Amino acid sequence: MLKELWRKFILTLLKIEGEVNISRYKFLKRQNDLLVSLKSELRSFLLITIGIFSASFGFKGFLLTNKFIDGGATGISLLISALTDVPLYYLIVLVNIPFIILAFKTVNRNFAIKTILAIVGLSLCLAYVKFPNVTNDNLLVAIFGGFFLGAGIGLSVRGGAVIDGTEVLAIFLSKKLGTTIGDIIIVINVMIFSAAAYFLGVEIAMYSMITYLAASKTLDFLVEGIDEYIGVTIVSSRSEEIKSMIYNKLGRGVTVYSGKKGFGKRGLKEDNDIVFTVITRLEISKLKTELEKIAPNAFVVMHAVKDTKGGMIKKRPLKH
Repeated sequence: MLKELWRKFILTLLKIEGEVNISRYKFLKRQNDLLVSLKSELRSFLLITIGIFSASFGFKGFLLTNKFIDGGATGISLLISALTDVPLYYLIVLVNIPFIILAFKTVNRNFAIKTILAIVGLSLCLAYVKFPNVTNDNLLVAIFGGFFLGAGIGLSVRGGAVIDGTEVLAIFLSKKLGTTIGDIIIVINVMIFSAAAYFLGVEIAMYSMITYLAASKTLDFLVEGIDEYIGVTIVSSRSEEIKSMIYNKLGRGVTVYSGKKGFGKRGLKEDNDIVFTVITRLEISKLKTELEKIAPNAFVVMHAVKDTKGGMIKKRPLKH
């Protein structure tokens, strides 16, 4: 019964997509694509959910009671909350609204929608889920509050979203101003911690810097390829489909090298196009999902790129 319903569902999808003569190959390919997408979305949901609870625990179990702040949009929300007594769960949403709008233009619609859900989920968790106040020791609050907050942000990034929109702003400004993303984030955080020193006191600002360092190091540990840009080399016999996917679905340019496959005693085999592209770390999850659909056995190498200059920096607009 369930198998037949599943089969009818796949056939309905193919007909909606305009397929007339539905072969077994088309059916199996569409089924595989759907299963890959469902698996990817389930993984993203779990990572983002765990990230939300981790960040909430960092806030309510450590940072809020001591009025410590972090960098980025999170730090801005904490600072305003400490100064005005406006609940943090309101500010988390309000402060991130401009960054969400930018995310639609700078990254992609899928990422922006996940980010909206993640930020709203974090706000609801802060409003309704109770966490114990773990300790009042300032150093422990700074270190472990930063750890759990950084873990929450990192897990959300692994799930294809962010709960702190500063990075989206940094990517946008880096394209406009021609500087690096890292430099922009540093400037933003210097302004936030300077404001904290002025309004909350130098001691709290210094502990808040420890919180930020703990959060950023935890984030670095959880998210592989945390550098601003990631160079991706893909070797597959389905290079044409991969090139089309990168251009049309990620809006990125590609460079193609002519090469030969080689393996063990077999030596050199057939000629093969090698595809190279550069993406941001926020797009890694999307790239992996699309590659899994086209060429699950493709040989993929990713490496950190300190900075780039030239053609790919300005992303091609995507059709939504």
